[in-house]
Amino acid sequence: MASILGIDAAWTATQCSGIALVQNTGSYWRLIAVAASYLNFIDDSEHSINKQRRPLPSVIDLRSVLDAAASMNSSGSVDLIAIDMPLARTPIVARRSADDAVSRTYGVKKCGTHSPNAIRPGLISNAFREACEANGYPLLTTRVSKPGLIEVYPHPALVELTGAIERLPYKVSKTRSYWRSETPVNRRIRLLDQWSAIVAALEDEITGVSAMLPVPSQASATWELKAFEDALDAVVCAWVGICVLESRAMPYGDDNCAIWIPVDKKNGG
Repeated sequence: MASILGIDAAWTATQCSGIALVQNTGSYWRLIAVAASYLNFIDDSEHSINKQRRPLPSVIDLRSVLDAAASMNSSGSVDLIAIDMPLARTPIVARRSADDAVSRTYGVKKCGTHSPNAIRPGLISNAFREACEANGYPLLTTRVSKPGLIEVYPHPALVELTGAIERLPYKVSKTRSYWRSETPVNRRIRLLDQWSAIVAALEDEITGVSAMLPVPSQASATWELKAFEDALDAVVCAWVGICVLESRAMPYGDDNCAIWIPVDKKNGG
């Protein structure tokens, strides 16, 4: 009855972070809760994303999040935290070996990593890792153990999930660069179509994704689209955690830091 917390972490305290909880029922994985902010996760993440209030940014209170997650799943605890944020056992001040390793392999698929630094997200990252360690979740960089903390990266994970030839065009803020010749209306249609395809692929791996993450309508406000995107990324993070527990992922990096990425699902792993 393992459970995994997936977090699409903001690199600053002024942005929201998506968060999702999945649990293995014994025969399949199920999405139990999902939200576009830590506060929403604690308060009403068992409702579908479209029935939650507008998310507000905040720094994570890890103990409160873990307590909320424990109250939602039958195992009463979280076995693995999978987060999309640079992590390392030493303070982050520049690009890491993990960033270079992923970029060497996935740069050709337009999935190279951003460069972290001491401020963004160094301060938040260090505080989060320390909080995880204090709560019994050590950073895992080479071997898998429970409970534990892993770093993940949705872009290459989605490439492996869908068998895409390159990074998927699914970010709200980049629709104009994805489809320059399209009208704003058509750009939104294409974005929603891409989201529908991602949700369908995740539903094949995790029961309940379609119900908990209904794709927004064309008339949705911009904040609603961003909230959906953050929640969707959190579910992707949780899926990578599933792959890690099922030995379907590998770490890119070294003992100090590693980004875990699933093996090619479309080619049978």
